[in-house]
Amino acid sequence: MYGLLGETLKHSFSPQIHARLGRYAYRLFEVKPDDVNAFMDARDFDGINVTIPYKKTVIPFCAELSDRAKRIGSVNTILKRANGTLYGDNTDYFGFAALLDETGFDPAEKKAVILGSGGSALTVQAVLEDRGAGEIIVISRTGENNYQNLHLHADAALLVNTTPVGMYPNTGVSPVSLDAFPACQAVIDIIYNPAKTALLLAAEAKGLPHRNGLTMLVAQAKYAAALFTRQAIDDALIGEITQSIARQTMNIVLIGMPSCGKSTVGKALAKLTNRAFLDTDTWIEQSTGKPIPQIIETRGEAAFRALETAALAELAKQSGKVIATGGGIVTIPDNLPLIRQNSVCVFLHRDVQSLSSKGRPLSKQYGVEALYAARLPLYREFCEFEIEANESIQAIAETIKEALQL
Repeated sequence: MYGLLGETLKHSFSPQIHARLGRYAYRLFEVKPDDVNAFMDARDFDGINVTIPYKKTVIPFCAELSDRAKRIGSVNTILKRANGTLYGDNTDYFGFAALLDETGFDPAEKKAVILGSGGSALTVQAVLEDRGAGEIIVISRTGENNYQNLHLHADAALLVNTTPVGMYPNTGVSPVSLDAFPACQAVIDIIYNPAKTALLLAAEAKGLPHRNGLTMLVAQAKYAAALFTRQAIDDALIGEITQSIARQTMNIVLIGMPSCGKSTVGKALAKLTNRAFLDTDTWIEQSTGKPIPQIIETRGEAAFRALETAALAELAKQSGKVIATGGGIVTIPDNLPLIRQNSVCVFLHRDVQSLSSKGRPLSKQYGVEALYAARLPLYREFCEFEIEANESIQAIAETIKEALQL
């Protein structure tokens, strides 16, 4: 039995990854801090990966460490040997090295800032040292370099986040503002769920090269699987699995005018791609116990928009879903990063003459054509794919599936 040891693992993609790497059972060992010693003493596993917050905790239980793990002072992979003793290694080193290569950023002789001082930070520091980085600064809450004196490091060229700030389910927050690093040339966040943390979205807005931690996760898993199975595994699998997991776990968010078919197309697409279907309007109605027209008529459009943003925040931070949204979701700028964090956005563009105002108070109030004219630029700003929605429901769903290469 193999698996992943951590405190909170509901966000983990590791089981899907290891299913592609080897023919062995792989499970999640979600263990509270008070129970870690008992878990490690029991050794009821053949091998484990280790994640936050136990990469240092497990070291005393290992009879032997690899040279890498000794140097770094962090263990993320443990193998139980034939005599029952534990061998600790650090395959995160290879994972971060692969991730750094993917960014195309060369840290040689450049200043780097690492956010966080845990086991992952130690690994990142080791890789950067081996790549010839200049000054490497580790930011902690209470150390000499902390979040109150970031101004001392405004000249950093690389920023790497190793903290869990912004990780699912507490998305939408960033450990720092990128404005504190005007010389920054690249940003890496080893979080992989959501795909784009608030920090990475900020990097994207500034046009900076940026990457999440999915490649690191897959690459370290590849080296761990080789240790578990004692067999060489082709490096080409790293890219293949990373792309596959990214496609599987991204949400598909449908936007478009009222009555363009978002809900019906969304249900068909969910069935076609074997995903769960979610709807922001349904979430609002279930949470308030009132239908949408009644909410708008009694509480006003602004109150409804606030509820809509709350619904989107809750649904869009999930993974691998099809999400239908209200027609006016694009009128609130704050909704764009909520979508971008973990989703691909598809605009269903239906001819305005085919749109109906029946049962839609805002379409009646403003007129379908006026709403269409005002919102069309916003739909195109939000979306990554624009799909003509004038065919049959099934045909539209199949077009989306093909466009997204699902």
